[in-house]
Amino acid sequence: MGGGPRLPAVRSHFEKVFSESDLVVNLDNGESEGEVTIYHATVTRIGKQWTATIRDLPGGHVVQAQGATWREIKENVADGVFELLQDEPDTVAIQVVPADPEVAAALATVAAARGARVYAEQAEGDAVRRAARLLVEKGWSTRDAGSALGLSHQRISQIVPRTTA
Repeated sequence: MGGGPRLPAVRSHFEKVFSESDLVVNLDNGESEGEVTIYHATVTRIGKQWTATIRDLPGGHVVQAQGATWREIKENVADGVFELLQDEPDTVAIQVVPADPEVAAALATVAAARGARVYAEQAEGDAVRRAARLLVEKGWSTRDAGSALGLSHQRISQIVPRTTA
């Protein structure tokens, strides 16, 4: 098996925050994220078929696609855009939005709530790492720090590795 350090098992619900990667990407190396162009596909359901239309493409082009499922319509509209644009622009994102404003608002609310959860989990992880480092620097054992933070002592050892001076 392989790849990277072995992480302690998740022993409490507080440790789940460490099962995901951090959000922050190190951009200090001088590389830019690149330009992202977002195209908006409006999707309607007619009978048992989804239909998507993107009108804001370069050169006034319009892409239309059909699909039997939500997943299929997303794939088909993306394929149509990539076929039209070839390699331009470097990075393309396609936002697929239902034409029904009530449904679009409901999906946007879910996306916002999920985004808020991701940021909250990141904030929790950051706060726990700062607290764990502080407790260990103040002489707390990894067991006591873990107990205070609701984490295993193994997780504390992972967060604040012992250094040899």
